[in-house]
Amino acid sequence: MPPEDELRLIELYDAHGPSIWRFVVHLTGNPTQADDIVQETLLRAWRNPQIGRGELASTRSWMFTVARNLVIDEARSARHRHEIGVAETPELTQEDSTDALFESLLIEEALESLDIEHRAVIVHAYYGGCSIAEVALRLGIPQGTVKSRLHYGLRALRLALQEKGVTR
Repeated sequence: MPPEDELRLIELYDAHGPSIWRFVVHLTGNPTQADDIVQETLLRAWRNPQIGRGELASTRSWMFTVARNLVIDEARSARHRHEIGVAETPELTQEDSTDALFESLLIEEALESLDIEHRAVIVHAYYGGCSIAEVALRLGIPQGTVKSRLHYGLRALRLALQEKGVTR
């Protein structure tokens, strides 16, 4: 560092350092943090050639503003909030699928209690996502028969589920 820059930095510190330090300690309550913020404020003033060459009041005002902004930035930082970065993001939580598993087991048992004709129509229509016409085509039966078997099959399925304690 050239001697004139060193002299300028010393003059800035002597004129403003102690009062900025007290100001920052008042804001933060932390003398160690105040040391760091005063150092950063002086460094920014030293890097800005207009600071220190103008009026003493404007230089002082600029430095207090910089110090205050540094305190605010530090308070908003993740380090201040004690956040810790991690290399991998945590696994996403999943809802407990135990109820859905039990429901599917109950439905499977209830379906097994149905006649093969009713079961085939329900499985193709609800689990296969087929329309009435598609179910009729796949099973080789008339559409009216598919509708009838769906109606009576669902009724029998509802009764079988009620016997197992399912109320909805």
